[in-house]
Amino acid sequence: MNINWNLIKGIAIVAILIFLYAFSANRNATRTIENPDIKFLEREQDFITRAMVNKLLIQKTDTVTNVRKEQLDLDVLEERLLANEMIQDAEVYLSVNGTLGAKIKQRTPIARIATKDSYYIDSEGKAMPLSSVSAARVPFVEGKVDKKELQNIYVLATYIAKDDFLKKNVISIVQNENKTFNLKLRTNDFVVLFGNIKNIEMKVNNLKAFYKKATKDKTLNDYAKVDLKFTNQVVCTKK
Repeated sequence: MNINWNLIKGIAIVAILIFLYAFSANRNATRTIENPDIKFLEREQDFITRAMVNKLLIQKTDTVTNVRKEQLDLDVLEERLLANEMIQDAEVYLSVNGTLGAKIKQRTPIARIATKDSYYIDSEGKAMPLSSVSAARVPFVEGKVDKKELQNIYVLATYIAKDDFLKKNVISIVQNENKTFNLKLRTNDFVVLFGNIKNIEMKVNNLKAFYKKATKDKTLNDYAKVDLKFTNQVVCTKK
């Protein structure tokens, strides 16, 4: 009887490879997760902390330390993060060396509704709850505000957030009953009668031109009202 040693060797090699793969897979699956790598993207300040993210990743425990890899469902963890009202986007991953990672993009508030029901408007025009971690440095919105009708406020607040002059100077947006707006500035006590959101760019340019001239003439404190509702001119009312 001839023994096919080549066949036996081949079978033995395949068996060893299968054993090593199974051993490695089992060891990798049961490796514990420690020191999660949490990265915050595009943030100026924190509205949610790493500790809060840890608790969202693995519920009923304080951190993800000593959780077995085989217990993790990355899609479930990602959905849990996205359900948090401070998070706009999230990606959860597991590195080759067993490190659990999460990339977090927080929501960006652009204005704070300062009515009885206080909340933010975010960069997507949606209502966003206040954070227990920190308060955003954004203009307050006062007056007649309907949470179901935030579009006009969103348009104006977005323009303010993107304009260096307005972002530096505007501290408050007042919405009137007729859906027009007034602005209050940081260092001046006159009221800017902005009107509706039509012709925003022209109105802002008129305000900047007035502000520059009045600063040069040292007359900024002489006015009680600055009316921008007429797009081709600025009408000022003295105190």
